[in-house]
Amino acid sequence: MACLGWGSAAWKVECRDRFIGWQPRTREANLYKVVNNVRFLILNWVSLEHLASKLLSANIRMLPGNWQAFYRHPVALLETFVDTTRFQGTCYRAANWVYAGPTKGRGRYDRYNRCMEPVKAVYLYPLGKRFREALHG
Repeated sequence: MACLGWGSAAWKVECRDRFIGWQPRTREANLYKVVNNVRFLILNWVSLEHLASKLLSANIRMLPGNWQAFYRHPVALLETFVDTTRFQGTCYRAANWVYAGPTKGRGRYDRYNRCMEPVKAVYLYPLGKRFREALHG
């Protein structure tokens, strides 16, 4: 019916880092506390009202405990990238994710500032009121 995948955070994202208030050294020391929603797929034949935001919410309730148990460190913030040429990010907004801004279109493997990828919308989901303190500690 659906698939959600989580993985390591993107190394540098200007709007995310500004949202957190990170300087380069702080980001390097604490990036492991950010988890990226690398895949979210609902099969075409599935049609249930509000399914996407409900799946996100249910998954987010379980993720911090499961991540801590498997990787032995806490999670403070979730991130995702939405290709706005194909999607609007509606399910993320409905699940209370915060729009942080656009990417620059550089992509994961751009080492020469060529900006060859589509610009994506960055959405963030803080896991607690004191997430900034956790990401600066």
